[in-house]
Amino acid sequence: MTDLQSRAQLQLQLSPDQLEKIRDRLESFDASASAEGDAVNFRFLFGEASLVMPKGALIMRARSSHPDGLARLKDLMATSVEFYARESQPQIVWQGDLSGQGELEQFRLATVVNVIDLTPHMKRIRLKAPNLERFASFGGLHIRMLFPTASVPNPVWPVRGNNGLVSWPDENRRPPSRVYTIRRLEVAGGHFDVDFLIHEGESVGSNWASAARKGDKVGILGPGGRPLRPADWFVMGADETGLPAVGRMLESLPATTRGIAFIEVADEGERQKIDNLTAVEVKWLYRNGVAGGESTALADAVMSVAWPEQVTGFGWFAAEAAAAKRVRDHWRSDLSLGRDQTIASAYWTRGDAG
Repeated sequence: MTDLQSRAQLQLQLSPDQLEKIRDRLESFDASASAEGDAVNFRFLFGEASLVMPKGALIMRARSSHPDGLARLKDLMATSVEFYARESQPQIVWQGDLSGQGELEQFRLATVVNVIDLTPHMKRIRLKAPNLERFASFGGLHIRMLFPTASVPNPVWPVRGNNGLVSWPDENRRPPSRVYTIRRLEVAGGHFDVDFLIHEGESVGSNWASAARKGDKVGILGPGGRPLRPADWFVMGADETGLPAVGRMLESLPATTRGIAFIEVADEGERQKIDNLTAVEVKWLYRNGVAGGESTALADAVMSVAWPEQVTGFGWFAAEAAAAKRVRDHWRSDLSLGRDQTIASAYWTRGDAG
């Protein structure tokens, strides 16, 4: 198959600090990078990309043998440049394959086919959607779900913008969105499962899941998130919001994977079955009346683990923002571990419904 190629040229001069941050982020998606003259070249499993920097300009190039790979490269590069050079307000316009406005490769319209109660506060919703091969690629665990609501009952769905990213034809009909984990994916069967924590208060995802019925429609974008780096040993930590991701990892990592996973839930009634296929030890922590986000037990447990010296290790943590910051600071500052060895994510923030 002939390679698909795309190119964008901007009047933008990246600073050394901006370039280093962009390079670091792209490398965290399992890319190898090399400098050659005024260019930095990246090799991913799904294609190649480059940032060429003649004086006063930035040229981005992407090449892949598959449309999904090319779309992924453009997404990663455009997102990185727009974020780290945001003060310059870069105007990215891709030329070549998959250029211009059109159907967004990252989007699927999904339909609810089943709803079950896993625990008193966790629902599992099975959805079907066409062409799910993309969502098994790139190592991403997460999707962004686009929810119809009472205020936007008939949302407009996103299209591809000139920058290769999401564009909305009508901002007034843009649905609210939240990030969730694909708990289990069956590409051949054309369906996937998403677990929803049901809780009080204003929550778009929880409210939608509570009322979800067979036949309901919801939009999805993805996959998202940094991939896990291969490692012999893992330390994991998660509260209810990160539990679906830990469950998926324990059911998909190699059987020889060792380590320890701490999972914090409200009480023993919220414990759920995980078909752990690895040698990772699972320890459940119960808050027993302490409100979510108030206990320090999860972060304390993860930070108390001594990393092995003779094998490759990886740290993964997802919970409330303050706990995630504690763990991230410990891994980065105290243990001098980089992004290639750790992911510590804030899945929610106390007092913030968004």
